[in-house]
Amino acid sequence: MKQNPEPKPLFLERMKKLLGKDMDSYLEFLKKPLTRSIRCNTLKISPEKLKERLESMGWIIEQPFEENPEIMILKNDLAPGEIGRSMEHLLGYYYVQEISSMLSVLALKPEPGEFVLDIAAAPGSKTTQIAAVMKNTGTIIANDVSLKRLKILSSNIERCGATNTIITKKDGIALCKKLKEQGFQFDKILVDAPCSGEGTLRSSPITYQMWNPRTIKILSRLQKALLASAIEILKPGGEIVYSTCTHAPEENEEVVDFVLKEFGNDIGIEKINLPVKCRPGITNWSDNNYNKNIEKSCRIYPQDNDTEGFFIAKMRKIGD
Repeated sequence: MKQNPEPKPLFLERMKKLLGKDMDSYLEFLKKPLTRSIRCNTLKISPEKLKERLESMGWIIEQPFEENPEIMILKNDLAPGEIGRSMEHLLGYYYVQEISSMLSVLALKPEPGEFVLDIAAAPGSKTTQIAAVMKNTGTIIANDVSLKRLKILSSNIERCGATNTIITKKDGIALCKKLKEQGFQFDKILVDAPCSGEGTLRSSPITYQMWNPRTIKILSRLQKALLASAIEILKPGGEIVYSTCTHAPEENEEVVDFVLKEFGNDIGIEKINLPVKCRPGITNWSDNNYNKNIEKSCRIYPQDNDTEGFFIAKMRKIGD
């Protein structure tokens, strides 16, 4: 049997600093299979009807969050690939999506009729989730820089029946600059940024091999520029969610701290209420002190909710 790669000592040292006494529990959860979850696509079917259909096929479905019945956990063993081969999946009745990946949109809370930007949208899990929450009203700009990924995004948008979505192919920073020049402003923006993926080790152990601190520094610079560019095209009173699937503070709290300094009183961080256990954002790391309000952001660790790892921060643009 092929063994998973071993984590690098520096990675373990950094996680120990973040987790302290919870480090052993974290390492144990990394060895456990990831809970399989799906999101009901309410543009096409209600959670009640989807649950009934899937249970008639012998699937055991659990809905862990009363206020979010669209989030479903599969409790029984299925044949390899069965989740993606079912007629219900092909018809777009559900999207195979890890629970932590759904939380960014729950934090963003898009409203029907709004103008929303998903700046790094592929493969489309969050774009289609936004479309469902907005009930196919308003307009979503779904952007990605990769043509290959855009093809997958387009396919998922079509499968899920999201008709309020416009797809663009552009570097995110360049797109924001162009939209600003043309006077566009958004009610809500999601910046689910490219990251080092430390939170995805349960589903992608190869991340252990790819991990290195130099990449984290490079990504941090990109993330700061991307988030700052997006804030420029946010309406006064509009809200923006910044999220990553990594634990590295340089890619999370440091990025948020950067824009809080950059925009001063024009941007404020908001408290987030999510249906999972969240730990507060950290306010110091490696001799750097961050804005105290960053504690309002959310750190999500695998051992706390039996999910992958995630970071979410929500900000509001101040103004009339």
